[in-house]
Amino acid sequence: MSSAREIIISPKVSQTYLAKFLSELEKEGIKLVYIDPKKFSLKKTKLETIYPSSAAKFVVLEKEGQVKLKGKKIGKKFQVLSNVDIDNILNEAKKGLDFVIVEVKDWKIIPLENIIAKLHKINTKIFAIAKSPEEVRKMFSILDVGVDGVIFNTTSINEVREAMIYLGTKNFELKPAKIIEIKEVGDGERVCVDTASMLHRGEGMLIGSRSNFLFLVHNESIGSSFTSPRPFRVNAGAVHCYTLSPDGTTNYLSEVETGSEVLIINSKGKARRVVVGRSKIERRPMLMIKASVGEEIGGIIAQNAETIRFVKTNGQLTSVTHLKKGDTVLVHSKPATGRHFGMEVSDEYILEK
Repeated sequence: MSSAREIIISPKVSQTYLAKFLSELEKEGIKLVYIDPKKFSLKKTKLETIYPSSAAKFVVLEKEGQVKLKGKKIGKKFQVLSNVDIDNILNEAKKGLDFVIVEVKDWKIIPLENIIAKLHKINTKIFAIAKSPEEVRKMFSILDVGVDGVIFNTTSINEVREAMIYLGTKNFELKPAKIIEIKEVGDGERVCVDTASMLHRGEGMLIGSRSNFLFLVHNESIGSSFTSPRPFRVNAGAVHCYTLSPDGTTNYLSEVETGSEVLIINSKGKARRVVVGRSKIERRPMLMIKASVGEEIGGIIAQNAETIRFVKTNGQLTSVTHLKKGDTVLVHSKPATGRHFGMEVSDEYILEK
C-alpha cells in the first residue's frame, strides 16, 4: 500500500447496480473497496479489496490465531469505547498488523488523536470509519497528520466526489481555450466570493455561462495600481454563471452564500474546498467573453475591471481588460450533458448558447 492517504468505499448499493457503481468509483480514482471479493469479478477491475476474506488483498482477521497469508496485508477491526481499547489496539498492532480498522462510537476526535499519536511510529496503517463526507474531512485533518485511510459507507457517487476533494487528490483537466469574442454588454449584477481561506497565486474558481465550459477565474491576491490585494476573494462573474461545487454539482453564483463550500482550483487542475465567508452582489459594468476548445464554445460574463484575471497556459495571468481575440486561457471543458437542479443527467439532450 502506498504512503498516500486512501478513501476506501464500502458500497451500499444493490447487486444489480454494483458493477456500474464500481466502474464509476474507478473513474473517480478510488483504488480500494470494502466488499466481499466474491460479489464481483476482480478480473474486470483494478480495484483491490479489504474484507474478512482470504480472497481479499487486505485481509481483516476475525479469529485469534489466524496466520499471515503470503502476499496479503493483515489487519483487525476494533471498537473504541475507552483508553483500555486504545492500549489493546497498540498491543495488537505491535504483534505485526499491517493495518487496524478503528470504529469510534462517540467523541471521535480525542480517541483518534490518541491512536494516531501511538501508532504513528510503528508503521501500522490506521483506517477509520466515516458515514459522511464531513466525517471524512474531519478524520483526515486530526493532529495535522490524519488517519491513513477512511472507510466510507455510501450509495452516492456525488458523495464520493466530495470526499475526494477533502482528500486533496481530485484533479480537473484544464485545457487551453482560444478567445473568439469580447464585448461590452453594459451593467449587470456580479458576485464577489469572499472565502474564509487565503488563496494563492494560480488559484481561482471555475466559472461559466455553461455547466460544461468553465473558465479559471483567478483570485485577487495580486491587486492593481488602484486596489490592494485581497487574497481571499474571487470576483467570479455575473449572477447567472455556474460554479462547480465540491460534490460535482453546479450552483448559480447567486446561490453562493455564507457557509457555502466552493471549489478552488489551481493552474495544474488540483482542487481543494473552501468555505465562503461572504458573498457580495453589486451592479457593475460587464464584459461578455467567449472562447472555444475544438468544437465546444463557452462564455462568461464578468465585471469589466482590471482585477478580474484569467490564467494562461504558461501560468501567467491576464486581466479581462487586456484580453484580445486569439489569446488562450485555461478552462475546464467537456461534452455537454443536461443538469437537473445542478446534478448531471447523462442522457438528456441540452444545447446552451
